[in-house]
Amino acid sequence: MHVLTAGRLAQLSGARLVGDPGSLVGPDVVIDSRACSPGALFIALPGERADGHDFVAGAVAAGAAAVLVRKERPMAVPQLVVPDPLAGLTALARALVEEAVAAGLVTVGITGSSGKTSTKDLLAQVLATAGPTVAPVGSLNNELGVPLTATRLDAATRFLVSEMGARRRGHIASLCAIVTPHVGIVLNLGHAHLGQFGSVSAIAKAKGELVEALPAEGWAVLNADDPLVSAMAGRTSARIATFAVGAAPGWGDLRVWAEEVGAADRQRPTFMLHASGAASGCAPVALQVTGAHQVGNALAAAAAALGQGLDVPMVAQALGSATARSRWRMELSARPDGALVINDAYNANPESMTAALRTLASLRRPGGRLLAVLGDMLELGPGAAAAHIEVGALAAALGVDRLIAIGAHADDLVSGAGGVETIVASDRAAASAAAAAWLSPADVVLVKASRGLALETLAEQLAAPHRGDRR
Repeated sequence: MHVLTAGRLAQLSGARLVGDPGSLVGPDVVIDSRACSPGALFIALPGERADGHDFVAGAVAAGAAAVLVRKERPMAVPQLVVPDPLAGLTALARALVEEAVAAGLVTVGITGSSGKTSTKDLLAQVLATAGPTVAPVGSLNNELGVPLTATRLDAATRFLVSEMGARRRGHIASLCAIVTPHVGIVLNLGHAHLGQFGSVSAIAKAKGELVEALPAEGWAVLNADDPLVSAMAGRTSARIATFAVGAAPGWGDLRVWAEEVGAADRQRPTFMLHASGAASGCAPVALQVTGAHQVGNALAAAAAALGQGLDVPMVAQALGSATARSRWRMELSARPDGALVINDAYNANPESMTAALRTLASLRRPGGRLLAVLGDMLELGPGAAAAHIEVGALAAALGVDRLIAIGAHADDLVSGAGGVETIVASDRAAASAAAAAWLSPADVVLVKASRGLALETLAEQLAAPHRGDRR
């Protein structure tokens, strides 16, 4: 944020100020006392494991120039006192966005069952060629991450990209109330969080809150290959941009598609980018990220950028230069012996498991074998067992040579993988040992599960010591 006075911060956050109103605070806003920089505003958030109020003194010692707290206490720096620190952070972020939008900021929201973070990373790098862009680091897509990212705005920022997840109806609407999106991207509708929502149609209702929040002069960027996403066109007054893989969408004020889809080294997609309608032209794209599913992500990013006045050659060039910025998402590493490790352990649902397994199969090398280390897909509800059986069956159909399963649904994964050599591992250490003992130089291993299983540590152990060789 801009460097502001403590008095101004109190006005923006709705706080009662204790201390000097003329004290200068900023530019950083942090929730971790260890991340405090000189002048920072420290937000003391209560948490499940620790209360930020216990670290206020440490934050001040580390350089915080003001603190936003629930209860006043003796200290040398200004205190912004609010009943709820998260609500105070939210109010501050909303005010900063409103001011920036009035000065010309364009805000973009991205949602979908899978691919949000990868698309956010691609789009942020494309938009950065047109102006300073703020986007979350990693996957800050909830009621804390969205406002915290928004506090990074400054006077030069032209684009704000927000990733938006949903755990219930109304969640995305509340996030949109903070960042007031001008562009809304809906990537796909799948089974992520099915256990919380009960049905895919309920998920669609929640995700569609993004396009409902758009203004008439904004852009709704919709996946024409997903009928549930396409149907959201009727829920928005914004202009419609559609994207599709393989052929031109048949509708939309802006139509973006990929033809001649192929793959270069290590399954980095190549394609011809086409656009018609509000922007037109074609140009070749060679992505630097791995997996055929990245084509759809790139098209969504392209449609959003074209709607903001970038031309097709500019977008194609920027997509070709964009790299994976977020850890543990199709992160491809080469071991010292030559074996490849795909660390896609950040999260998992049936759709992302399918994409990851297809990428694994496409990376098979002469004389090499395929190993999948798979764990639970969480929050799937009553259909969880069947979903894991289907994933196991897909692994078998794609020619996986060995499956190491871990977690509560390990037996279901193994049950589906009939004919494949399988191991049920009791824990991460056992799975890591079994994988390491089996791998040969020409092999490829995929590690994937929901975030709760923390399999990224297993993948990093398999890839070590060549973590610096990530591609």
